[in-house]
Amino acid sequence: MSTDYYALLGVPRDAAPEDIKKAYRRLARELHPDVNPDPEHQERFKLVTAAYEVLSDPEKRQMYDLGGDPFSSARGGAGFGGAGFDFGDIMDAFFGGGAQRGPRTRARRGQDALIRIQIDLSDAVFGSTRDLTVDTAVRCDACDAAGTAPGSSTETCVMCKGRGEIQQVQRSFLGQVMTARPCPQCQGFGTTIPHPCPECSGDGRVRTRRTLTVQIPPGVDTGTRIQLSGEGEVGPNGGPAGDLFVEIVVAQHALFERRGDELHCVVTVPMTAASLGTSMTLDTLDGPTEIDIRPGTQGGESLTVRGKGAARLRSAGRGDLYVHLRVQTPTSLDAEQEELLRRLAALRDESTVQVGTASAEHTGGLFSRLKDAFSAK
Repeated sequence: MSTDYYALLGVPRDAAPEDIKKAYRRLARELHPDVNPDPEHQERFKLVTAAYEVLSDPEKRQMYDLGGDPFSSARGGAGFGGAGFDFGDIMDAFFGGGAQRGPRTRARRGQDALIRIQIDLSDAVFGSTRDLTVDTAVRCDACDAAGTAPGSSTETCVMCKGRGEIQQVQRSFLGQVMTARPCPQCQGFGTTIPHPCPECSGDGRVRTRRTLTVQIPPGVDTGTRIQLSGEGEVGPNGGPAGDLFVEIVVAQHALFERRGDELHCVVTVPMTAASLGTSMTLDTLDGPTEIDIRPGTQGGESLTVRGKGAARLRSAGRGDLYVHLRVQTPTSLDAEQEELLRRLAALRDESTVQVGTASAEHTGGLFSRLKDAFSAK
């Protein structure tokens, strides 16, 4: 016995078949020509493969243990083309092995669906419900999602005999190599549908319109997606349905601007009201709300109304409402109003403005002051 196959694989003479297979896979990953192309490793790879061919075949292993020539049988020759050698073991060594091959099921999970809806700001703040009409694939009732016409059934594919794949033997530098690919006649299913369902054409599903009720939680904003599990496209041939995602788009409001959980608005007050102070009623999203304006209010100042902002998504409480004040200077005065203002200016010594006395705090236009007010929040 010129070659010790057990020593080549690094296993004892009483090694179990599973231990021999593990040893070979480990060496194949190390010595394969794609990993180590030098001639020395290629020669050792051939010897290791020959050892595995012998020791993995019970008859050849028994003959080898008794001192006979395991390759003398007419069933195969030495090298990679022997009948006892399974090229799949090399593939398992590199790609993990263990994959179940065979026909694949026709039932597959359906695709997810996405629709966008526009809602008002009040719906985004307080939440609401919305009825949606969607056009998706649903289970075919005519064939009960089987895809076959009534009274018929699937048939075993004559090309692959139900295996879902066809095998082909090719010669290479490794010897005879057997490869497998999906059957072109049944697309890997192992069965064919000779008489498809006339309603779904063999797909097991049809398209239809249906109505869903969507619960919109308080605090959503533009870009928020609501997931409705199992309300998407039904999978082919009875496969589970995907999910439906509802993306929210909040319409622009005429008065309020939203920033996170805050609401902002700009309110114009007369010059006299800002000077003397007053109260006003503001139509908030919660309804009419009284707001007090203190005497001497300057343009660009803001008032905070607690708890009148947007709801916080997935948490309790609401943000605040910020009312930014714009003081309106009259542009048209009658004679009496002009005289009164001139008397007021004289009493306050404001008939003329001294150069350099303008307060830096109030320089800049209205929009500049509003920008500063927004930035401070």
